[in-house]
Amino acid sequence: MITLNLLHPIEATPIQTWKFEAEPVIRIGRSGDNDVILYSSVVSRYHVELHRQALYWEIVNIGANGTYVNDQQIEKERVQNGITIRLAATGPKLQILLDGQASPTHPQQVSITQPISTKPADNRPTRHLK
Repeated sequence: MITLNLLHPIEATPIQTWKFEAEPVIRIGRSGDNDVILYSSVVSRYHVELHRQALYWEIVNIGANGTYVNDQQIEKERVQNGITIRLAATGPKLQILLDGQASPTHPQQVSITQPISTKPADNRPTRHLK
């Protein structure tokens, strides 16, 4: 299993969570046909893909504004448990957790599971990230 947490831009705490069991590719971007949809002007329609390899996951940038790990732009990167990626230099951050493992920075974190949606679990309208 792989879990993606959209992080709050200031507090770095999860504000939305997606869990995937068996997908070979997870697509992230602004377009409505992605697995994870993020509405931000700096996020490309098809921004990044996560590819399941035999023994690991790999991040592949396909967006015009780049994907960043530790403030370094990447094209391809092996996923480590707890890694945080930023979509574009100033865009939203996603934390990636592997096999249901707890976050290394938030060991007591409780994830909220919800269907892939653009609305938070409490049904308030989604705030668009800028």
